[in-house]
Amino acid sequence: MKEQDQERRKIISVKNLSKIYDMGAVKVHALRGIDMDIYHGEFTAIMGHSGSGKSTLLNIFGCLDVPTGGKYYLDGDDVSHMDKNQLARMRNRKIGFVFQTYNLLPRTSALENVELPLLYNPEIGRKERKERAMNTLESVGLTDWSEHFPSQLSGGQQQRVAIARALVNDPVIMLADEPTGNLDTRTSFEVMEIFQELNRKGITIALVTHEADISKFATRNILFRDGRISKELMIENVKNAREELDKLPPEDEDL
Repeated sequence: MKEQDQERRKIISVKNLSKIYDMGAVKVHALRGIDMDIYHGEFTAIMGHSGSGKSTLLNIFGCLDVPTGGKYYLDGDDVSHMDKNQLARMRNRKIGFVFQTYNLLPRTSALENVELPLLYNPEIGRKERKERAMNTLESVGLTDWSEHFPSQLSGGQQQRVAIARALVNDPVIMLADEPTGNLDTRTSFEVMEIFQELNRKGITIALVTHEADISKFATRNILFRDGRISKELMIENVKNAREELDKLPPEDEDL
């Protein structure tokens, strides 16, 4: 490892990480001895075919699952063997999660959806909670849509709300699981433009995707196969989402 890398802050570090699912007569080895680090300010895309282990890894990163073996350090804390309550606290204070299906509460406004993670922090009062949620919605361009319900928003707008919700607690890392999987090309690029802008502001992002064109918006790609890292590469010519959007035909001509 380069000397300058050693001086950088590790947000995620896993050592010999494994995950085995016991299916009775069959044991499924989802992860097989993974070693990897994610540093502050990186934008990493994790890729692989279905069953490669990438989603299992993201669930462990997000404290939604625990490893069978090995070590997982999140922002310097060993979370490998934390109990459910400890993992819940780590999720709420350290992690912002963006899901493919948005996971918004349907009968709750955009603003109230974004406020949700703050409800679990007793140090934040109602006024501050609303202010922070509004500021975060503004950062994703949805100030005028704060009182709308998810059913009144497009898929891209719902994903923006989900991104705002993931940001509102000022997490050390944002984890995104196929965030463009349900979106068309234009909207996918718009979402990636938001991620790139957030990353330029210093937010660390780890994104799981099976789409090769989406992975090129990240600065590093890690490819998984059969529960192992098969390849890791830095992207020399990172695609600019704004430039890619400008190349698309006008919306009324986009088939």
